[in-house]
Amino acid sequence: MPEPRPADAPKADAAKTEEQKTEAPNTARAPARIGEEESHQKKQALPEPSAHEPSTDTESEPKPPAVAPIPTQKPDIAEPEDEPPAVAPQQKPAEAGDEKMLPDPRSADLPDGKMPAGEVACRERLKALGVEFEEHKAESDPEIGCSIPYPLVLKTLGKSIAIAPGTELNCPMAEAAARFAADVIQPAAKVEFGADLKSISQASAFVCRPRHGTRKLSEHAFGNALDIASFTLSDGKKIEVGPAPPEKDGKFLNAVRKAACGPFNTVLGPGADADHSLHFHLDLEPRRHGGTFCQ
Repeated sequence: MPEPRPADAPKADAAKTEEQKTEAPNTARAPARIGEEESHQKKQALPEPSAHEPSTDTESEPKPPAVAPIPTQKPDIAEPEDEPPAVAPQQKPAEAGDEKMLPDPRSADLPDGKMPAGEVACRERLKALGVEFEEHKAESDPEIGCSIPYPLVLKTLGKSIAIAPGTELNCPMAEAAARFAADVIQPAAKVEFGADLKSISQASAFVCRPRHGTRKLSEHAFGNALDIASFTLSDGKKIEVGPAPPEKDGKFLNAVRKAACGPFNTVLGPGADADHSLHFHLDLEPRRHGGTFCQ
């Protein structure tokens, strides 16, 4: 067979190259297809994006709630042990009960087997004034300090002056009240109203207690004080102790109150303080140099 001519050789090479070009796309598509399958498998093998990572796949993410949830707040007030109380702690009842009264020498007074001569003489003077009274058993409270060794319960302050309700006092205070009623209150009623004093209404006599808001024993704790709330006259008129009495009543009350300072060591009434706005307080509290306290 004759050998091809040199001019035909390039044509043969060109034909071979053209054949390779026509086959190349098929060969290239196969690796590309394999690459797509591997890429798809890798995508499937990847984990789902976490809630913290942004994603464009809105269908796979939960829809946000219509209203943002409000976290539960802790209480504004901390536990008592973590925060000091707003108000200073009050004293416990047990501790308050342990607070003793200030000492008073009269708290140790107890009755003797025989009544002292001074007590006997005091009773004789009461009888001479026409005072009706009953003996009462001794009063004593060592825990608080109250004491009346020889108490009396008064029924009257004289022959025509009653006192009610039953009034428990020591004898010196009973005598001072009876003399004051006869010597001062009775004449003042005659002058101002033209009538006799018929009775006195007392608000307090013996009461075992301290003075209000203090640790000092009240004179009431020794039967040494009398509170007078009102006076009743023989014509039925009643004169009450108060901050704003009628003019004529006020004149009478002022005269009685002023005259009481001296016969009694302590005189208090309306205007002195809130505790004495509705009565006269009269007592024989022992004071230095025999002084008085009158308001």
